[in-house]
Amino acid sequence: MKRLFWTLGGVGVAAWIVSRFLRSDFSFAGKSVVITGGSRGLGLTIARQIAAEGGRLALLARDEKELNEACDELRKIGGEAIGVPCDLLDRGQSLGAIETVMDRYGAIDVLINNAGIIEVGPLDNMRRGDFEKSMALHFWAPFNLIQQTIPHLRRAGGGRIVNISSIGGKVAVPHMSPYSASKFALVGLSDAFRAELACDGIHVTTVTPGMMRTGSHGYAKFKGNHGAEYTWFSLSTALPFAAVNAERAAAKIVAACRRGQSSLVIGLPARIGIIGNALFPSLTGEIMKLVSRILPSAVGVEGDEALSGQEARQEKSVPGWLSRLTAAAAGRQHEA
Repeated sequence: MKRLFWTLGGVGVAAWIVSRFLRSDFSFAGKSVVITGGSRGLGLTIARQIAAEGGRLALLARDEKELNEACDELRKIGGEAIGVPCDLLDRGQSLGAIETVMDRYGAIDVLINNAGIIEVGPLDNMRRGDFEKSMALHFWAPFNLIQQTIPHLRRAGGGRIVNISSIGGKVAVPHMSPYSASKFALVGLSDAFRAELACDGIHVTTVTPGMMRTGSHGYAKFKGNHGAEYTWFSLSTALPFAAVNAERAAAKIVAACRRGQSSLVIGLPARIGIIGNALFPSLTGEIMKLVSRILPSAVGVEGDEALSGQEARQEKSVPGWLSRLTAAAAGRQHEA
């Protein structure tokens, strides 16, 4: 066992040294960067940091008003940005969005697949359509955009692709089955493409963040006992020791993209969960069973309706100081 430990340690160190030599940092200055879900939340936070480095941004999202507000903000800090209204569930619209970016900037150097939806609730209140929608946005939408972007990256001699998954894409989380299943698929897609695109100078980064304070719980969808589901989820995104600050997470993602880093895990809880699941999968499974028993029980057909966070929220469901913490984050990320 001791010999195996030292062998694995040696291989790990060697792999790290080789990866450091193979990485090729590049500057975002003058680069064309496409960010899905870029009008608010983590996507907008990443856009701000790339704008500060001189990147030319193209934000993709469904809401044109939110896109205009985000682009106005980026221009005020000296960035160049365009908003491209696009429903990523429609393959034709995503193709049109890439063409719009090419018409404006003449190139695409970086693609960041950030758009996502979160649906929280017990399995008994989830339906096939919930899984299909999660797969469409978290797997097929990134797949379509990657396929449409690869020819442009190859012509440019390389580039960067960043796929933002989740701890839920490494460790299945109870009451988030559609989300976890689709994020697992995104991790597989991202990791599978990495090796084969490397020969073209295209670096693919798989990002696995834990819970983040972006205020996104207000836009999440809740099923089952709506108020109770909202309470536990909003608490998990607010607690300082459990959730990561969005600005800090964005800085790590931008740095990983710059380096062409293969994988990035954000947050100590995420690291512990991933390592624990890899080393002790049976124990992790038993812990998740216990967590599932603690979470709210399924309800009747009334729980099949998906309510937004604003609709599901109950008065005093979250302590006042935590509410203020998440409200501040929501304001900064345009999630309010």
